[in-house]
Amino acid sequence: MPVLEVEGLHFSYGEREVLKGMTMSADSNQIVSILGPNGVGKTTLLRCICNTLVPSSGSVNVCGERLNDLDPRDMAKLVAYVPQKADVTHATVFDSVLIGRRPHIGLTYSDKDLEIAWDVIRSLGLGDRSLDFVDEISGGEFQKVQIARALAQDPKLLVLDEPSNNLDIANQHISMKMIEGAARRRGLCTVMTMHDINLAAYYSDKFLFVKDGRIAAYGGHEVITPEIIKDVYGIDADVIHHKGMTVVVPSKEQPDVDSALLSTMGGL
Repeated sequence: MPVLEVEGLHFSYGEREVLKGMTMSADSNQIVSILGPNGVGKTTLLRCICNTLVPSSGSVNVCGERLNDLDPRDMAKLVAYVPQKADVTHATVFDSVLIGRRPHIGLTYSDKDLEIAWDVIRSLGLGDRSLDFVDEISGGEFQKVQIARALAQDPKLLVLDEPSNNLDIANQHISMKMIEGAARRRGLCTVMTMHDINLAAYYSDKFLFVKDGRIAAYGGHEVITPEIIKDVYGIDADVIHHKGMTVVVPSKEQPDVDSALLSTMGGL
């Protein structure tokens, strides 16, 4: 049974339909990147997957459980969500990570809960900062805290919204390597939105391209083709396979883009 099953998902903001019958699935120990231009429904799909938005129709199942039928506590045992932005509170790193154990606790935290929190903190290199307050650490360290808290939930599905956003190239790879390592060690099904196709290709197993609220392509590296890049993004590109990796190189000359640019500049 797949960890994640999305069936016939529709979602609308008022009368504007954003998701138009999306169906996909993903297994444990798979990393899936959701790709596409701005405004096509990537984040809406992600939020429906983690049940922060309720679809107009269709269903999202995790480990065979329909998320809409679960209470928040039981859902949090299955799904952990790392948003692009989160509120910063005046709490220690350790306490912030320990909050991730809330779905599993009774009246108080157990020794097992404390041990899990410590293990996650150490595995992400936060051991020396465990007693520091999260409003006094760097943005990169705060992102680690968010991921650590999600991992402390011990979920089956890890969902992340643009985890590499606003990071330089070095920190993009540090962040993605950390996410990949944590997901692989725990055998998680991981789903995330991404803007950088090449970064996604470096760390992901499957790719879901979204166009106008529909799935344009879904699969492994084989779905990253010049035709799909043109269809989804409207640009010409070469797709190069190098050392077992897939690299997308946009053509310098883009007739459609150049024409649109010239028209906005009055033909100059």
